[in-house]
Amino acid sequence: MNAPQESADSSRDTVELALGGMTCAACAARIEKQLNKLPGVEAAVNFAAERAHVRYAPAEVDVDRLIATIVKTGFTADVSTADTRADEKAKKFALYRDELWRFWIAAALSLPLLAQMAFMFGTNGGTAAHADVIPRWLQLLLATPVQFWIGWRFYVGGFNALRGGAGNMDVLVALGTTMAWAYSFVVTLWNMHHQHVYFEASATVITLVLLGKILEARAKAKTSAAIEALAKLQPQTARIERRSENSVELIDVPVATLIPGDVFVVRAGEAVPVDGEVIEGASSANESMLTGESLPVTKGAGDRVFAATINGDGLLRCRATGVGSHTLLAGIIRLVEEAQGSKAPVQRLVDQVAAIFVPVVVAIALLTFVAWWALAGDFTQALVNAVAVLVIACPCALGLATPTAIMVGTGQGAKAGVLIRNAVALELAEKLKVLVVDKTGTLTEGRPVVTDVARVGAGDAAILLQLAASLEQGSTHPLGAAIVARARADGLALSTPQNVVTTAGRGLTGDVDGRRVQLGSVTWMEEQGWAAPEAETLAEAGRSVVAVVADETLLGFIGIADPLRTTSRAAVARLNRLGIEVVMLTGDNAGTARAVAHEAGITHFEAEVLPGDKAAAVQKLKRDGVLVGMAGDGINDAPALAAADVSFAMAAGSDVAMQAADVTLMRDDLNGVADAISLSRATLSKIRQNLFFAFIYNVLGIPLAALGMLNPVIAGAAMAASSVSVVSNSLLLRRWQSNKD
Repeated sequence: MNAPQESADSSRDTVELALGGMTCAACAARIEKQLNKLPGVEAAVNFAAERAHVRYAPAEVDVDRLIATIVKTGFTADVSTADTRADEKAKKFALYRDELWRFWIAAALSLPLLAQMAFMFGTNGGTAAHADVIPRWLQLLLATPVQFWIGWRFYVGGFNALRGGAGNMDVLVALGTTMAWAYSFVVTLWNMHHQHVYFEASATVITLVLLGKILEARAKAKTSAAIEALAKLQPQTARIERRSENSVELIDVPVATLIPGDVFVVRAGEAVPVDGEVIEGASSANESMLTGESLPVTKGAGDRVFAATINGDGLLRCRATGVGSHTLLAGIIRLVEEAQGSKAPVQRLVDQVAAIFVPVVVAIALLTFVAWWALAGDFTQALVNAVAVLVIACPCALGLATPTAIMVGTGQGAKAGVLIRNAVALELAEKLKVLVVDKTGTLTEGRPVVTDVARVGAGDAAILLQLAASLEQGSTHPLGAAIVARARADGLALSTPQNVVTTAGRGLTGDVDGRRVQLGSVTWMEEQGWAAPEAETLAEAGRSVVAVVADETLLGFIGIADPLRTTSRAAVARLNRLGIEVVMLTGDNAGTARAVAHEAGITHFEAEVLPGDKAAAVQKLKRDGVLVGMAGDGINDAPALAAADVSFAMAAGSDVAMQAADVTLMRDDLNGVADAISLSRATLSKIRQNLFFAFIYNVLGIPLAALGMLNPVIAGAAMAASSVSVVSNSLLLRRWQSNKD
């Protein structure tokens, strides 16, 4: 496994900023707009996570200027890192506790006013409806602290929004409640007994909005639970060796002080402190927190161990290879945070609506006021209906609909060993119709072994194998490694090859012990005039066949088997049930490809596909008008991974493949692709539900308020409930499990 890395423009830096003061989607849109006005800046603001992911050109702008721009817009910003995460959480908790305290004060002051409203409803109109259970001067005393002390945050937020040239939720709440309070104040001051006062509306709306924000904050905190759980896995101390002249001492030190090369010891049942390589000892490790796979993994000398995984019942002595931000765990956290902060294409509609939402609502409220006053001749009713329009029309639910679902979805994926790089990949994965897979290392184990050494004529099989293995010593190809391993296991002495030339996708040519040796695919040999009918028997048995030629004479063939993963056939069947056609592309011969495809349950395959042609094959499938995914693990898969609409890389594969991929599978199992598609569909389903609820809430709520069918207090309660319901619906994604269609 390798820590996920992000390929980025080397001339740009990336910074994550923790934001404060946002109240709705309009706030996030304004910050994003102001940041993107800066030269060389690409910013994405996540309202739900209260984060800004910013790529910037250091030559044109620095982090201080980014923060200053956000502060000038009316919000707060600080650089967010793994080291500051605990401080950020503490600040949020302190703010939450302060808001909770204010809410209880507001509730205590508003409850008597609510009793007044209940009495009004109980009278069914008439003169009794204007009777005051509580004297108006006392209503004024109760409502004023709620309006201007508890509700001061709305005035500040609204002022900052208007100063920045846009409106937000604070503008609507401040405007609506102030109108209700001001009208009631005038009626009370001038002793207009025939007019009703609406102190209960202004105070109760503010109290309910505060309650909604508190419940929303609690629910939003749960959306990032997966990341917090991963971060908590990192041990705080490590037991390392300190050598003196005559002894070796084991001491406990903070994990943050470790450097690559330090030797540490992990006892049975302890968590591994950092990434490392086993020097001595034998045990097993529970890596489920990284891969989602519950079965323990055997560990011995030379094996890699990873931070936060749990050692089994043996003692391991290890050398640190990755510490701090360079561990696999840190890479996973970083990748998931970036995915949670990215925007799905479906979010564009929400951003467009949020940009014009507040001005449109204010215009509707004004039109409601004028129409009711002009047509009904009732100033009071006109004012109440206008206030109801302002209060119920909150863009919070719209702003939370997409990012909360993405945060929960990507977090659940990380727990299952499916690391999704960005929200675009998450959205596109549900639309895939074709999945292209490589054979070696994707469908198969990726650990081929030599099964047959077939001579042609009276040649010596040992000489054939010795020549082939000698030539393959410098090769990184899995088949070459299998040939070398078999020769060494047979005790053959290998020679140093000379003048080795590699023909991509074909084979090798070079000099071994004074003989000109050539080995490679049967097709390549046939193109050069060597007939090889004997190879068909091996190919039909599912073997990868390597032909060996020495001094213009065909010596024979080496048959190599790479067993199918035990999970591949079930994974292909599961993908088919999801409506995905699986297509296998391989550089192997047609006979071997046919045998492997049949064993895996794949009907469509292409054999003898050169590395450079895999990307072209993907492009050809895309021209049929379908979205195409690609799963692979090798360097030769990187161009095809980049060409696919959504690419999946096995974590045990090369770093190049992982950098080119949209989704990294921490388990070397094709079921991870099915998991990613299943998770994508579940997440997009939640996003659509959330957007439907958010839009329908405003589509129905605003007209009802304008028609005088909603009391401002009921409108305030509905506004608070809308945001909480959207976040709660997103949290239902936590029920999603891997290996479930």
